[in-house]
Amino acid sequence: MNTQFIIDYLSALGMNNNREWYHANKEDYKKANAEFEGLLHALMLEIGNFDTSILHNNPKDLTFKIVRDTRFSHDKSPYNPAFRAHISSKGKLPVPVGYYLMIKPDDQSFLGGGLFADMFKDATTMIRDYIAWNGDEWEKIIHEPEFEKYFTVKGTALKNVPAGYEKEHPQAEFLKYKSWYLEYPIRDEELSDAEAFLTKAAELFRIMKPFNDYLNKALVEFRMPTR
Repeated sequence: MNTQFIIDYLSALGMNNNREWYHANKEDYKKANAEFEGLLHALMLEIGNFDTSILHNNPKDLTFKIVRDTRFSHDKSPYNPAFRAHISSKGKLPVPVGYYLMIKPDDQSFLGGGLFADMFKDATTMIRDYIAWNGDEWEKIIHEPEFEKYFTVKGTALKNVPAGYEKEHPQAEFLKYKSWYLEYPIRDEELSDAEAFLTKAAELFRIMKPFNDYLNKALVEFRMPTR
């Protein structure tokens, strides 16, 4: 696996973010994308050592498009110079939550987990209710020393505890959240050795798994909205 080629290609795309350059260098894109899919496949095999529910996926189906939707954005650059994937038991859908990987040059890569998508009101309510009733289990997971060494729970939050929940609840701060996720930053130099990166990524995802499992228990009845 040539992770350096991925970084080099994305760096070049970032500096030449236009359709002419992209199409003139389409072969490099194909090669970089194939390298990323190879990396994903190897990562899935590592994750499979502690979470077999993701092994049936095809790496191709877990990736996100590099082409940006610029209709509602001030930034009209056509491409997002990043390779992204979400690995869960149901593929790249945001629920059930799983393991997120973004490779983006200039030290913008990260490993992620949890629920990023706060546009799903039902999912937010389910998780709030679950934390409200299962606060001790939540505290145990997020204060596990190994977990605390690498992660703090992030998310968009309301100013106040929402209506219907006790203002004095022991987990009041987390009941304000609309999304609950983890991010671990990865520097470019950490990606240059693919084997070392895979070992580290799989270990961090293993530490993350109880957090994901907790959210997925909360989201067991969740159904993706139909268009």
